Amino acid sequence: MRLDKYLKVSRIIKRRTVANEAASLGRISINGRPAKPASEVREGDTLDILMAGRHMLVKVVSVQEHAAKADAAAMYEIISNG
Repeated sequence: MRLDKYLKVSRIIKRRTVANEAASLGRISINGRPAKPASEVREGDTLDILMAGRHMLVKVVSVQEHAAKADAAAMYEIISNG
């Protein structure tokens, strides 16, 4: 699944356009490599996200095309949040 779509579906970032912009500006990396909005996200990947002065390290647990709001948090595991 595309990075920008994953971030929106999992509700890590609320809007896909914001996720797209963050990735385009180099604020998101996958497994330590800079990521573009169309980069593929797979189970087991580690996402490093720097947004709004916050640094978040997240492990991808599952990749789903659609997720209800209640189920979205189960798609990832927060490793560090600061």
